[in-house]
Amino acid sequence: MRKETILIIIIVVLLFLTNLTLFVVDETKQAIVLQFGKPVRAIKEPGLNWKLPFIQNVVYFEDRLLSYDTAPTEIITKDKKTLIVDNYARWKIKDPLLFLQTVRDLIGAQARLDDIIYSELRVDLGLYEMSEIVSEKRDFIMKKVTEISDEKANTYGIEIVDVRIKRVDLPPENEKYIFDRMRAERERIAKQYRAEGQEESAKIIADTEKEKTIILAEAYKTAQTLRGEGDAEAIKIYAESFKQNPEFYKFFRSLEAYKISLKDQTTILLSPESEFLKYLNKP
Repeated sequence: MRKETILIIIIVVLLFLTNLTLFVVDETKQAIVLQFGKPVRAIKEPGLNWKLPFIQNVVYFEDRLLSYDTAPTEIITKDKKTLIVDNYARWKIKDPLLFLQTVRDLIGAQARLDDIIYSELRVDLGLYEMSEIVSEKRDFIMKKVTEISDEKANTYGIEIVDVRIKRVDLPPENEKYIFDRMRAERERIAKQYRAEGQEESAKIIADTEKEKTIILAEAYKTAQTLRGEGDAEAIKIYAESFKQNPEFYKFFRSLEAYKISLKDQTTILLSPESEFLKYLNKP
């Protein structure tokens, strides 16, 4: 019984010493082994590791991407516009030993990132006008800010992967002025487009009316020419036809005159010897 108790005690002591000696570094972590508060070894690979019990302890740091997000700050652009810029960054602990020696922990790292990123944003955004910052050059500016910020952060064992702008706003006191000016500019451009459109419309209508007048004149000229030629041809045919029998021509013309003059309920007072009634009087 005594031997079994001693064996159990030995096993418990061994387990206790093993727990104090061995430790596991997770794949999402990095570790620094400290001896009396001084770093003696950096462990970046996941797995099982050892340390001296009682005199050494382990400090863990994240090996994943971390997020840096700060309160919006004011930036003055090249054209003297004040912008409220809200930005964020993705970063990671590149050298845990240097990180521990310089900034100690995440709170110290956030303070350093505040200084580095804000100063670079203020400098780089100040080289461009507001319209460039909010449009086509933003990606180029952010790439430049990321590169310079990463270079400065390396001295603290930090790697800055990306810096981005989430939102750009105008100060409340400037919004109305900027919006009114933008509205006035858009109205000016709209009026210019409308004036140019009306001018082009009037030009098109004038050209159309001119072309219409020319076409109508040409058509009238052609119609009159054709009508004249037709009348001349008709007269020629009539003349050749009636020349063969002049008396028949006179008779035909008299019948046409009767048709026009002697309509229903028409009264004409003429002498019986009138030339007009010549063909009516004859049997």
